[in-house]
Amino acid sequence: MKSSKLIMGCLATLGLSAGMATAQANVDRDAIAERLKPAGQLCLQGEDCGTAASADAAPAANGNGADSIDGGAIYNRVCMACHETGAAGAPVRGDEGAWSARIDQGWDTLLDHSINGFNAMPARGGNPNLSDDEVAAATAYLLEPVMDVPELGGAAEEAPAKEAPAEEAAEATEEDANGNAPSHAGIDGEAIYNQACMACHMTGAAGAPRRGEAGEWEGRIDQDIETLYDHAINGIGAMPPKGGHTNLSDDEVRAAVDFLVEPVK
Repeated sequence: MKSSKLIMGCLATLGLSAGMATAQANVDRDAIAERLKPAGQLCLQGEDCGTAASADAAPAANGNGADSIDGGAIYNRVCMACHETGAAGAPVRGDEGAWSARIDQGWDTLLDHSINGFNAMPARGGNPNLSDDEVAAATAYLLEPVMDVPELGGAAEEAPAKEAPAEEAAEATEEDANGNAPSHAGIDGEAIYNQACMACHMTGAAGAPRRGEAGEWEGRIDQDIETLYDHAINGIGAMPPKGGHTNLSDDEVRAAVDFLVEPVK
């Protein structure tokens, strides 16, 4: 009888020990999984890499538009690398001297530069997945220390279209009707050049002829303009097709080429 009780006691002890060991193993596995959990997620170009990824993690703020978006978070993720260090000539946040001439241009112009790019700054800070409202919120955060930014989130009033003088409009219509105007007439080639071409054609990177340097264009500028268009659209030597911006239309590239070669024609 005593032997039976002893055996049963041993079995119960072994079962309890096994259960505790299993529970401990589960705890250890959970702890290890937590430590090995990735710190972030890989986001490829073309995917939703903006602030939408955090929408499920936190309740949306009251209201709609840029006033409900955390501009500081977007600035820290997208803009800070340049605007805290002055890289590529970017004005540093809070540096009134660097911003003095820029803020005179007004909010609308500065926001347009943020959305569409300006000089060395790419459109939307290089993150094409940011919405206009997200860019506006980040721009407001960047400018708050040096200017009074407007209240965000309100419906913007559409600026009235500038009417061309009747004579000028008639001439443009006549040119179109006669087929004399190029297909890219009216496209802002300078803006496209600043976004897609300036990095090489202002610095001479990869052997690119610099804008305005007549000596570097010798032998090139003598070619037919259609040949220069073709090189810009399809690539030549170290220059990739469309300067690497394949989203540009052929006419947009032609307009940028016109601006690029204009000083040396």
